[in-house]
Amino acid sequence: MAFFSFINTVRGQSSEHITIVGFNTFQKAVAQENVQIVDVRTPEEFEEGTIGKAVNIDFFDKENFKSEFLKFDKTKPIYIFCRSGNRSQKAAHRLVDMGFENVIDLEGGYLNWVAKEE
Repeated sequence: MAFFSFINTVRGQSSEHITIVGFNTFQKAVAQENVQIVDVRTPEEFEEGTIGKAVNIDFFDKENFKSEFLKFDKTKPIYIFCRSGNRSQKAAHRLVDMGFENVIDLEGGYLNWVAKEE
């Protein structure tokens, strides 16, 4: 029982640093200057199109994932997205574990972005 309580506490701590936002909120934020925005899809997916001035850091490239994200300011909001929202949700939890204080994840990912832009 204590084990499950511990897991829920850890999850609760992570989620307080992660915000999932919709298209409109994400669009307004990434239009600002000096915003930290990262596309966690594969390089092949990134080449098909991305959002704004996003930098590509492949979620599946475990060697580079951490080292590349450590180049960002952990105290400033960081906006992330993937194709559908699944990878970015996992990435968001990794970032919180790395010390990021404010991770903003695009609900529905790039598929949602493209659908709303049309």
